[in-house]
Formats: sequence, C-alpha cells, structure tokens
Amino acid sequence: MVMLSVMIGSDSISKQRRCAEIIQGLKELPDLIKKVLTQNGEILKLARELYEEKSLLLMGRGYNYATCLEGALKVKELSYMHSEGILSGELKHGPLALVDENMPCVIVVLKDNTYDKCHNALQQVKARHGRPITICAEGDTDVQSMSYRSITLPGTVDCLMNILAVIPLQLLSFHLATLRGLDVDCPRNLAKSVTTE
Repeated sequence: MVMLSVMIGSDSISKQRRCAEIIQGLKELPDLIKKVLTQNGEILKLARELYEEKSLLLMGRGYNYATCLEGALKVKELSYMHSEGILSGELKHGPLALVDENMPCVIVVLKDNTYDKCHNALQQVKARHGRPITICAEGDTDVQSMSYRSITLPGTVDCLMNILAVIPLQLLSFHLATLRGLDVDCPRNLAKSVTTE
C-alpha cells in the first residue's frame, strides 16, 4: 500500500523528495523491525505486571491512532482483556474519567507532527496519577522521564513509524495471552473467514 501511494504521489515534482525518503525508509525497515524485536524481554516484564488487569487503554493520534486501535483489537482477541484504542485528542471527552493509578494506559508519543498534543495527553494521564506506559522515540528522555514504563523505537519516516509502533503492542498481546494460559493460535469466537448467504 505504501508503494502504491508513493507511485501515485511521485507524479508531482514537489513530492519526489518525500517519495524518495519513504522508499529509503522502506529499505531500512527490516533492520529497524529487528531492533524493535530485541525489546521482547522488556515487553514480557511489562506483560507480567499487566496480565491480571481488567482493562487497558491505548492512546495515539495521527497515524498512530490506527496503531492503537489495532493494538486494542489484538489485546481483546488474544487475552480477552477489555481494551480500548482512544484518539488522544478525545481524552477530555470521557476517557479521562477512567484514568487513575489502577488504570494502565499505553500512549504512543512519537516525534511527528502530533508530538505536542500526544505529550499533552501524557501530562493529563500523569496529573491524574495514571501509570503511563509510553511507546516513544529513542532518546526522548522527556517522555521517558514521565513514563511508568517506556518502549523506545528507532527513528524512521513518520508514515512508517506506525509499522514499528504496532510490534510492541502485538508482542504485549501475545505475552498477556500466554501468561493467562490462553492458546494464541485459537482465540475463542474468532472467525478467520466470513461467509455470506
């Protein structure tokens, strides 16, 4: 899908530099994914702290709102834990009432055009004595210092960061399920195909 978008966008001379940047990012992606996977041990430690929880909130904005929706879906499908993907900009419209020291919150705060707004959501969670678990860029000491736990990601093009950001959420879902003694290969009530009449 990314390549299709790049091909369509490369028609315009003004977008050729951006297209080249994305293609270079795609070439580097396999090595960056390997780097993210090296944090599996840290994610397992996090899962050991969370597997008995009842709920989990995942917050993001921009490209990473979809990442949070996917992460919440995986948590539900595999571990049967209630989880919600929330647009971090909508935090004050209801979800903030759920945040306290007992509600684990995963917040994706990456160095992109939504950084300041996601950082604000992190501050809101922290102000309510929440335990923010952040997915952030390597070297972002400001976000890491405000986090209960943090998972860092190597840098790449903004539109490819969500590919890296979803990996820790998938690993977290896997570990939550296995710690609960569930079969991740056969989640209950999940149809892998849809039949129509």
